[in-house]
Amino acid sequence: MNSIDSATSHQVAGEPDLVRQAQAGDENAFARLYDAYLERIYRYIYFRVAEEQVAEDITSQVFLKAWETLDRYRITGSPFIAWLYRIARNAVIDHYRTQKSIVGLEEVAPARASYSGDLDEKLDLQFAARDLRLALQQLTEEQQQVLILKFISDFSTLEIAKQMGKRQGAVRALQMRALQALAKAMG
Repeated sequence: MNSIDSATSHQVAGEPDLVRQAQAGDENAFARLYDAYLERIYRYIYFRVAEEQVAEDITSQVFLKAWETLDRYRITGSPFIAWLYRIARNAVIDHYRTQKSIVGLEEVAPARASYSGDLDEKLDLQFAARDLRLALQQLTEEQQQVLILKFISDFSTLEIAKQMGKRQGAVRALQMRALQALAKAMG
C-alpha cells in the first residue's frame, strides 16, 4: 500500500464533498459522516474509559461538538476522522479532569465478549479484556493513544504520525515502548 492509499484508507468516499455539504447545513451529509465514523470513535473512547455508558456519552459529545464547530474544520490532506479523534481525545481528557469519584477495580465491568464458545471461554475472554484495559490505563497518555490508534482503530504508522504530530520513526519507537510497558503491566 503506498502512502497515498494509506493516508486515505480511513476516509469515506466523497468525504470532502460530504464535509462541505455538512458545513453548508446539510444534516444528511453530516449523518453519513456520523454513520461512517461512529464505531471507530466509540472504540477509541471505550478503550480509554472502559465503561460502556461513559463511552457512549462521550461519543455523543464528540459528534455534537463536531456538528457545532464544523465551520472551523478545514479540508486539508488529513481525513475528517483525524479531526474527530482530536475532539475525542480532548473529550476523554476533560472527562478525567472533571471526574470526582474514584472507582475501585472490583467495580469495573468486564467487557461483553461476542464469542459463541462455552461459558469458561467467555469468562476467560472477559477477564482478559478487563486485564488489558487495566494494563492500558497504567501507560502514559501517548502510549495509550498510539496503541489504541494502531491496534483498535487499525491506523497505519503514517496516519498515527499525522494524528499525533510526530514523525513515523518516533511513532514506531513510542509503539515499541508502549508494547513493552503493556507486557510488563500485564505480567
